[in-house]
Amino acid sequence: MLESNTLYVHDENGKEMQMEILFTFENEEKGKKYVVFADPQDESGEVYASAYDDAGNLLPIETDEEWSMVEEVLGAFSQDEENDTE
Repeated sequence: MLESNTLYVHDENGKEMQMEILFTFENEEKGKKYVVFADPQDESGEVYASAYDDAGNLLPIETDEEWSMVEEVLGAFSQDEENDTE
């Protein structure tokens, strides 16, 4: 499980980047866990998602079905965030 609100990823050039975890969730049907994160230095608002294992290793999201499910959860999260700021 990802314990802190920070994780580190490597960009396409191999440079390590610190990311802020926005939230994690589990798809019990698939038995997979996911993390949604953003670069706190990037003001564009772009977010990233990945699956992860019990050791906290990031794993690729492999299917269009998985991406659709993650986008749906992200949409619900964004909706909740908007409602909290009103």
